[in-house]
Amino acid sequence: AGFGAGLGLALASSAFIGGSFVLKKKGLLRLCGRARAGQGGHAYLREWLWWAGLLCMGVGEAANFAAYAFAPATLVTPLGALSVLVSAVLSSIFLNEQLNVHGKIGCILSILGSTVMVIHAPQEEEVSSLESMAEKLKDPGFIVFAVCVLVSSLLLIFVAGPRYGQSNVLVYVLVCSAIGSLSVSCVKGLGIALKELFCGKPVLKEPLGWVLLVCLVICISIQINYLNKALDIFNTSVVTPIYYVLFTTAVMTCSAILFKEWQHLVLDNIIGSISGFLTIVSGIFLLHAFRDMPFTPSLLPLFLQPARADPHPPWSTADRHQSCQHQPLLPSEDTGSQSAEEEEEE
Repeated sequence: AGFGAGLGLALASSAFIGGSFVLKKKGLLRLCGRARAGQGGHAYLREWLWWAGLLCMGVGEAANFAAYAFAPATLVTPLGALSVLVSAVLSSIFLNEQLNVHGKIGCILSILGSTVMVIHAPQEEEVSSLESMAEKLKDPGFIVFAVCVLVSSLLLIFVAGPRYGQSNVLVYVLVCSAIGSLSVSCVKGLGIALKELFCGKPVLKEPLGWVLLVCLVICISIQINYLNKALDIFNTSVVTPIYYVLFTTAVMTCSAILFKEWQHLVLDNIIGSISGFLTIVSGIFLLHAFRDMPFTPSLLPLFLQPARADPHPPWSTADRHQSCQHQPLLPSEDTGSQSAEEEEEE
C-alpha cells in the first residue's frame, strides 16, 4: 500500500510540475518592457499566469513531499523524468517551442533510463523517528557533503553567476540542483515528523522539526529564484531535462550518504542503476546539443525520403541514358576496339 501510494503521488507530482514550467514561462514572456527575471527584476510577481504556475508547482511539490514520506527517495526522484515529457509536449503546444527528432528521442531515453533506475533502485535504511534522523544528520560524511554543497552554491551565485549566468544554462540550474538535494533531506525529515505527529507523539516540542522546516523554506526560496532566471533566459525544453538530471544526481548522492542506500546492493542492481543514469545523460545530451539543428527530410537516407516531385524517367529512357552509378569505372577492351575501327573507316 505504501509503495502504491508513493508511486501514485510521484506520478501526480510530475504532471503538476511539468505544467508549472510552462505556465511560469508563459507569464515571464508577458513582461514586455518591464524588468525581467534574467536581469534581476521581479515584475513577474504581477502576472497571474506566473502565480498559476507557482500554484501548480506547489501542488506538485506537496504531492512529492507526501511521496517521500511513503517511498524511498531513489524511487520518487527518478520519476521526475515524466515532468520532462509533460513540459516538452506542453511547450510545443502552448509556447511554440519546436522540439526536433533529437529532442523527442532524448525525452524517450530519459524516461527509459529513469525506468531502469526505478527497477534497480536501492532500498534506503529504515528511519522511523526524529531521533534516528538526528543521528543520521550528525554523520561526518553528510556534514562534509552539506558544507561542499553550500560552498559551491555560494561560488556559483556570487562568482560564476555574474560572468556566465546569461550564456551558460548550467550555472543557475546547478544552484537549484545542489540546494535541492538538501531540501529533499528536509522533506524526508518533515515527513517522519508528520507521521509521528499523527501517531500522537509530542513532535512540536522537538527543535529538529522546526529547524528542518526553516531550512526547507530557505532552500525552496533559493530554488524558485534561480529557476526563474534560468527559465527566463533559456528554452524550457532545455532547462527542464537538465535540471532533472542534475537534481536526480544530487539527490541520489545525498541519499546514499545520508541513508547508506548502496551498502547492500548486489552487482546487478549497481550495473542497472549506472546504466539507467547513463541512458538519461545520453538523452539529455541529444536534447541539449542538437536543439538548434533543423531536421528536414533531405537529411534522411535515400530509401526513407519521400517521393520527389519529378518522377523517375521511364525504363526506355533510363536504358538510353544510364546513370553514372552503373557506368564502368574503366573503359573495356570492346569499346576501345570499336572506337579504333571507326577511326580506320573514316
